[in-house]
Amino acid sequence: MELTLDMICIPSEDIVARVIEDELVIVPLTAGIGDADDELYTMNETGKAIWLHLDGGTSLRTIVEELTAEFNATSEVIAEDVLGLVAELVQKKIVVVQ
Repeated sequence: MELTLDMICIPSEDIVARVIEDELVIVPLTAGIGDADDELYTMNETGKAIWLHLDGGTSLRTIVEELTAEFNATSEVIAEDVLGLVAELVQKKIVVVQ
């Protein structure tokens, strides 16, 4: 499935995510989530900003608009980052499309 900016995504119920000392840490709770070699994931500042907007009620397009207003980057660059990260997280079953 190819993601579009009109889609709404939310973190999987099979993970736990916490911000610890300004770093976002994601821990899969069940087998088959993420990569077999990785037991936890951390996000950089961009990834964390995107993650915090994945609330299950906001479209990826709106997330791009909000992050464009927040960061010093074009909406095209932000859209590319949002779609790239969310697609990877959906593939790893860390995020699900609503």
